[in-house]
Amino acid sequence: MSGEFVFGWHAVEAVLKREPGRLQQVWIQTGRQDRRVKTITDTLDELGVRWAVVHRRELDERVAGVHQGVVAAVSESQEWTEDDLLNHLAASDKPPFLLVLDGVTDPHNLGACMRTCDAVGVQAVIAPKDKSASLTAVARKVACGAAETVPFVRVTNLARFLRTIKDQGVWLIGTAGEADTTLYQADFKGPIALVMGAEGAGMRRLTREHCDQLINIPMLGDVDSLNVSVATGVCLYEALRQRLG
Repeated sequence: MSGEFVFGWHAVEAVLKREPGRLQQVWIQTGRQDRRVKTITDTLDELGVRWAVVHRRELDERVAGVHQGVVAAVSESQEWTEDDLLNHLAASDKPPFLLVLDGVTDPHNLGACMRTCDAVGVQAVIAPKDKSASLTAVARKVACGAAETVPFVRVTNLARFLRTIKDQGVWLIGTAGEADTTLYQADFKGPIALVMGAEGAGMRRLTREHCDQLINIPMLGDVDSLNVSVATGVCLYEALRQRLG
């Protein structure tokens, strides 16, 4: 058996719904006999996927994280390439709505950002291949199924990718605490990519230089910054408010 593990009910159900062919085997913690378990096991039986009821310690040994009593072995997912994304944007009748994460290394933050992206209709999340979190089992669990609905694209050269989408008319809005414009003064209605920097360090210099506009989130208390996933959620929901209006 090769590939990776997915754990947590939302994450496993998302794979079962959207990419059932990736499932290799599922383990469920003993003691669960509710309708949710029966629905999943009935579907697994229909698909011919092996499953077993095991003690919690066996699940604890397989994954490091809060598995909620279910773990699935899956084949590796096929990540979108940069060309896949560009072709998708060219074929879409909707203006691009993207999230760029520059150096976000915590898989919990990546998963939380993915979950928000699914909620607001972001078409893809882009991150550099180096010094950034990947879609680990932890990130997928935190994403609660969004990792199976929102394409995650890792690019070799982020600055080059930003130049490419700028040439295609995408407006790059970056976040920076020292910016003079607040997110409530920015225009999120057209083809945009929101660019968020790393936890603590913020955006790298080249990334910042490619942004068309820098914005800040107003902070009225003593704390001078927000967790990157929280800040991303604040900005994306302001973008959604404008795009729905």
